[in-house]
Amino acid sequence: MNRTASVTSGPYAPPAPARTLTAVSADGARLHVEVHGPEDAPPVVLSHGWTCSTAFWAAQIRELAADHRVIAYDQRGHGRSPASPACTTRALADDLEAVLAETLAPGERALVVGHSMGGMTVMAASERPRFREHAAAVLLCSTGSSRLVAQARVVPLRAGRVRTWLTGRVLGSRAPLGPVTPVARRVLKYATMGAGSAPDRVEACARIVHACPRAVRHAWSAVLAALDLDDGVRRLDVPTAVLNGASDRLTPPVHARALVAALPRCVGHTELPGIGHMTPVEAPEPVTAMIRELVTTHVTGAASGHGATPAQIKEGA
Repeated sequence: MNRTASVTSGPYAPPAPARTLTAVSADGARLHVEVHGPEDAPPVVLSHGWTCSTAFWAAQIRELAADHRVIAYDQRGHGRSPASPACTTRALADDLEAVLAETLAPGERALVVGHSMGGMTVMAASERPRFREHAAAVLLCSTGSSRLVAQARVVPLRAGRVRTWLTGRVLGSRAPLGPVTPVARRVLKYATMGAGSAPDRVEACARIVHACPRAVRHAWSAVLAALDLDDGVRRLDVPTAVLNGASDRLTPPVHARALVAALPRCVGHTELPGIGHMTPVEAPEPVTAMIRELVTTHVTGAASGHGATPAQIKEGA
């Protein structure tokens, strides 16, 4: 299977990056990184979720790259980043730090956006020195910090031991997903998207998810099942906005509410009616608008007090 398979035309076709590079994590894992947009524009760092890739952010990249420097990377084992035996939240934090070090100048501040496992990456990195150096603000999309399997609603049963056990079996399955068929699209839409999601958006998500190797999917499912990043949320001491879909079955709205209550500096909570887990694809316009607003408020609006940009460094400012 082509691990980078995705749609090839339309708003969900991944745009060509201005440049690509490789970030090397603490354990030597190599991460595929893409940079889009002008080098002297305000930076946005995008961290995707479980079974996804940089292609997941195609709509945001396409809209933001005109006036932002958009940095997107493949989590280890996903997209063009090779698999690694180290599948832990510590490794996720190491990887994000490596990407920040490789793409941002010393002291340069960015908006960091995490979707699902990408949001958990941010929580895991909340106390890391390099994250604190570079994160001006955070947007957490469709994510949670703990009890993911117990609170997921992908299995249509009442909450309890039976549902939790079955959910763990479904999410942790080693079975290959196979080709993207009409049945596969219906299953993925039910589990991860709102009932009103347009066919092209379902197709885009299905192609991205089905491109993830099953061994990688299984390895990271075990990490998510045992997740406990509640302490990381309480220590995420930067302005942080929370966005979720009201119809999210993977990380239901209870997670967003818990994040809002625990975050030291929550600057807003947006819940999108009728939208499921795949918010950046299902609702690209409000997600992109929120990114722009956070950049304006916390990156460009505060740039004078947060270190030099690459252009300033080059000019000797």
